[in-house]
Amino acid sequence: MYNASNLNSMKRIVYMLAVLFYGTSLFAQDKPFDIEHAPAPLFRCPIYDGPTDPTLEWNTERQEWWMFYTQRRANVPNLQEVACVYGSKVGIAATKNNGKNWYYVGTANLPEPMQGQSTFWAPDVFKHKDTYYMIVTFIPGIHPFWGGDARLVFYKSKDLMNWDLVEEIEGTHGCIDASAFQMPDGTWKMWYKTPDSKTNTGVSKDLTTWKVTGKCEIDDVPHEGPIVFYWKNKYWNIIDECNLGYVGLHCYESDDATNWTYNSTILNKPGLRPDDFDQGRHCDVVVIGDRAFIFYFTHPGRTYKMDGMEVEENTWNYHRASIQIAELEYVDGKIVCDRDKYAKKVPSPIERKKK
Repeated sequence: MYNASNLNSMKRIVYMLAVLFYGTSLFAQDKPFDIEHAPAPLFRCPIYDGPTDPTLEWNTERQEWWMFYTQRRANVPNLQEVACVYGSKVGIAATKNNGKNWYYVGTANLPEPMQGQSTFWAPDVFKHKDTYYMIVTFIPGIHPFWGGDARLVFYKSKDLMNWDLVEEIEGTHGCIDASAFQMPDGTWKMWYKTPDSKTNTGVSKDLTTWKVTGKCEIDDVPHEGPIVFYWKNKYWNIIDECNLGYVGLHCYESDDATNWTYNSTILNKPGLRPDDFDQGRHCDVVVIGDRAFIFYFTHPGRTYKMDGMEVEENTWNYHRASIQIAELEYVDGKIVCDRDKYAKKVPSPIERKKK
């Protein structure tokens, strides 16, 4: 007869055996990242000034961190309503020195499922064995208002730049924002936003095709952008609440990556760094050793009314975005995030007078 402590120990043993059997896709990244000297903002897109929904992957061939993002067209003038979030490609930025400096690579070469102007949102990029994979939202056309026939599309690549279309994932019309993670039994699981702003799931046995399960796992608040990772002997799922208020990101924990319990809310207070006043939005998390780094975007030009709701505009300043990095910490069973931990200290007026 096992008590709870023995059961948790057995779960950890099973997990580590699965890691040894199935390979590196279950490991935390072992590549360095110098958050202490990373710039703030971490990256601004030099083309359209609207990088959102970041995801990171180590480029083995070039020995660089590559960051993929939705390339919103924030600085294109005279676009109607929200048209700047459509017509977007998957942008790529990279760093040769572990995050201290970033340069613009270009856009991913993604064969489109259909001809004509189209939109890509929220890439999720990961590697298994010697192949890179991407699940990304595809929307035909450019729309002035929120809408369009979204669906999830699956690609693979050998170099992170040139991609082959594997499939349009059946059963995902109207769905966006996928995140994938390998389970201890070797299968792959993805989480994504449904048309009614909940998190549903899909599975793949061998990364040749995906099957949606129809199962909802998080539905307590309307949300998007679920991102799943394993850290501190738990699975974590961080979501971006669909709310025009200043709400931050919600963290959920699980022992089995299926049954989720709310844990905490992070990045819901203004930061001190340049372009970091806004709440944290749609993120990615990279685990390196025992440390977890969160990459998120902000809309630094947005303002809020006294009731905490956004003042909506159709301007470059309102639409522009910046990508930031912070470190997650595990304190008394809760995820916390001090976005100012590595901010350069600005002397107060009194301190300046003393010098």
